Amino acid sequence: MDSVSLRVTLNDGHFIPVLGFGTTVPDKVPKDKLIKAAEIAIDAGFRHFDSAYLYQIEEEIGQVIRSKIADGVVKREDIFYTSKLWGTFHRPELVQSCLEMSLKKAQLDYVDLYIIHFPIPLQPGDKIIPKDEHGNVLIDPVDLCDTWEAMEKCKDAGLAKSIGVSNFNRRQLEMILNKPGLKYKPVCNQVECHVYLNQSKMLDYCQSKDIALIAYCTLGSSRDPLWVDQNSPVLLDDPVICAMAKKYKQTSALVALRYLLQRGIVVLARSFNEERIKKFMQVFEFQLTTEDIKVLDGLNRNLRYNSAHLWCL
Repeated sequence: MDSVSLRVTLNDGHFIPVLGFGTTVPDKVPKDKLIKAAEIAIDAGFRHFDSAYLYQIEEEIGQVIRSKIADGVVKREDIFYTSKLWGTFHRPELVQSCLEMSLKKAQLDYVDLYIIHFPIPLQPGDKIIPKDEHGNVLIDPVDLCDTWEAMEKCKDAGLAKSIGVSNFNRRQLEMILNKPGLKYKPVCNQVECHVYLNQSKMLDYCQSKDIALIAYCTLGSSRDPLWVDQNSPVLLDDPVICAMAKKYKQTSALVALRYLLQRGIVVLARSFNEERIKKFMQVFEFQLTTEDIKVLDGLNRNLRYNSAHLWCL
């Protein structure tokens, strides 16, 4: 890790900041709150912003980035911007058009990272999640390897500096890695990862293939009822994490993030609270002991907060 800029090198030679700001917005939160949060995040030191076609917020995030560039706070090359390919665009002839729509909304010339959001091709159309008259999700018979070739073309066209995947399991990753004629392997796999779902096997596999693991839902979740079981435990209320936070004179959130960082994981965090956003940067000001890392390892219960994958079943 580059201790000066707090970033790691991806397998294609580009750099990614190890702490990123997530831009999903629960339905109950107005978009202007995210705009304000993103502005605070840049001022606090965040340079990595994770977005997606699905989030329908790219216009606003792009506006914040361009405004901070115009004000001289940052340069475009300082910002690492991620967007994601949605399932209704998995057909090879549609991949670049999805990326171009994201770029047009954000008014950016390129994304630093373009990711296949889910390994689930959906039938093209206007609906985010297309369904038949019985409520069944309409899957599209598209080969992921064909989608990946179109992703490679986006990189060659200069529209994306790096390309990766999200929510892939080992079999799906191997499908890409073993593809005949593979030009670029994924630089990352972005997955739900936190103390209760520490993804140790996926982390070991990705590290063996020089693929970065990027973690979302790092603090549990926002408990959005659309995706999250309201009976699931609150991660940051865990007594072991709370005791450790007291020991290090930090917050539970910082302990949870630090645990992932010290295992070599790139982490995404999000808040709409100014104080908490600024406090996230303090994650680089302390270290957990090896013993405490092992204690947190023991809290793993393979618990998923984000059930977004379930609509494909």
